[in-house]
Amino acid sequence: MTNSTATLDRTLGELDLVGRLRLIADTGQPAIFTTSLGIEDQVITEAIATAGLDIRIVTLDTGRLFAETEALIAETEALYGIEIERFRPETPAVDGYVRTYGRNGFYDSVEARHACCQVRKLEPLARALDGAEYWITGLRRGQSGNRAATPYAEADAARGLVKINPLADWSLADIRAHVERHAIPVNPLHARGYPSIGCEPCTRAIKPGEPERAGRWWWENDAKRECGLHVVKVAS
Repeated sequence: MTNSTATLDRTLGELDLVGRLRLIADTGQPAIFTTSLGIEDQVITEAIATAGLDIRIVTLDTGRLFAETEALIAETEALYGIEIERFRPETPAVDGYVRTYGRNGFYDSVEARHACCQVRKLEPLARALDGAEYWITGLRRGQSGNRAATPYAEADAARGLVKINPLADWSLADIRAHVERHAIPVNPLHARGYPSIGCEPCTRAIKPGEPERAGRWWWENDAKRECGLHVVKVAS
């Protein structure tokens, strides 16, 4: 973490949610919030919309989302009078994946699953973040062991921007209380045991006592599995 990013991290830690978002918006630099329409992201969307902050809101429409997620995009746009920009995978890339691995080939190997995430999520994300100085996410420390040390601000050297995690210190109980207090619409799948929601074929409800993200890519053994959106490998 650079000195400037460390200073920003400390400053953000002293502010409330709207204050954290406003600080970034007021820099005048391009800021992008990527939402998966999960409960954390809905909290951030509501804060951006009601405060009228100059932060673009985008989502990765992978083509394999739950119907409930698709419906929530439209509901959220209508409620807050905003546009959630959709970034979709390139059709030739999807077709190439299907030819190589099959439509649901991600179940067969980690390599195939990563290839699917590359086509449906990472490449669209790169387009969504093109030109951004700040990338705002809904990451929280309590979501998984892999995210336990999530800072408020961190340099993403591979993408050439600063990632902002304004909910880093919020617990799931904090999130739920905030949603109820502000009547924020959330995905009905949360009430059915899905605390973390991604693509439909790659997400299941969790069992009692399981971590929040245990339902993501559940057929793999790595407890710290991720799709690559928030785990960047930098060449040595």
